[in-house]
This record gives sequence, C-alpha cells and structure tokens, in this order.
Amino acid sequence: MAREIFRFGAALGAAIALAASIHGSPARSQPSSPLKLLILGDSLSSGLGVPEGYGFGPALARRLRADGYRNVDVVNGSMAGDTTADAATRLASTPQDYDADVVIVELGGNDMLTQTDPAVVARNLDWILDGYKKRGTRVVIGGMLSKPELGFVYNVTFDQIYPKLAARWGASLYPFFLAGAFGNPALMQEDHIHPNAAGVERIVAGIAPLVERNLAVAARRRVAEAR
Repeated sequence: MAREIFRFGAALGAAIALAASIHGSPARSQPSSPLKLLILGDSLSSGLGVPEGYGFGPALARRLRADGYRNVDVVNGSMAGDTTADAATRLASTPQDYDADVVIVELGGNDMLTQTDPAVVARNLDWILDGYKKRGTRVVIGGMLSKPELGFVYNVTFDQIYPKLAARWGASLYPFFLAGAFGNPALMQEDHIHPNAAGVERIVAGIAPLVERNLAVAARRRVAEAR
C-alpha cells in the first residue's frame, strides 16, 4: 500500500491542553508515543493533481503542527480511484496497516460518479465504521454530496448516507469534504472535481478543528490507559 507518513515528534502538550479546555478536566501527563491519524480516502485526499507536499495529508500535518499537535503521525492511506468497496477490500486484506487512534474516512465520491446503489455504498461504509468502532478508533467522516443531475431520488438517498452513519456509530461528521472549494474555479483543478493546492488549504481549514477535537480525546484516553 502506497502511504505517506508525516511525523512530528516531541510533545503533545498543546493537544492535551486543548483536551482539557474542551472537556473541563486538567491533563497531568502526555502520551509517550505519537498518536496515529489515518486518512482513508480516494483521489480527493490522496493529493492527485497537486504538487508533492501540497496534498491533503501534508497540508493537514502542517496545520496540526501549527496548532500545537506535534506528536502525531499523519498517515495517508488514500488511493486514487478507490470506491467504498475497494477500501473495504484493502482493510479486510491487511487490517494491521490501517490501525489508528483517529481515522478520517473520505469515501463515496467514486461510487456516486458511477451511480452505485446508495444501499451498497452505505453497507460498505457501515462495515468500515463498524470495524473502527470495535477497535476504539475515533472516526471523522468526510461526507460527499451527489450531483444534482443524478436525480432527486438518488440525491436524497445518497446524501442521507453520511449523517445516518455518523449518528449510528457516534462518529464526527464533516458533511461535505469539498465544502468551501467545490464550485469555486480558483480552488479547483480544471476537471472541476479535484481541489488544487489552494482548495486543499481551504478544505484543511474547514475540517481541521473537527480532527483536532478527536485527537484531543484520543490523547486523553491514551494518557488514562497508561496510568
């Protein structure tokens, strides 16, 4: 599996401090080993079409470091072209490669573009989320919206997949992964599907606070388990 790892080592002091500020209890220690943040997605998060170092993985890693999350390994397990079925197959074949403290699940766009039955998409994502929840992984869902030209019934059925699954599994939902970039020519590549480098930065700015809240919770749990 082709993966990028962006490692920032030292302390997670700011992350722990943020956890304390959000949840109201003081943090007295820090995790001794890095938290692992996995990105499980398709070409939208794999960095397709943007210069090396400017895709979603490295851009998010830079944002986390700037915000004080310095003891986090950001692992990009996204594969261009993947459908939800492809990602589920990868997980089933080598589950150890996809373990994480926090995972961003950004999938479904390719299913939508090929008009895959939303019930199939939901079933595949449900299986992925079930596995992560059983392992105690914090989950952030990067949602997708269907194209209007696919029709009202498909739009409604597909678009309901992500909020329903987030509610079912207690996952954090970022409703539309491309929010703020999609539809803006200055932030999208010429194909009007993938974000350019500026669009990636806009996506990171939107989703980062949600990711950071989950990292803070994961850090608190790691500290508690080590006591």
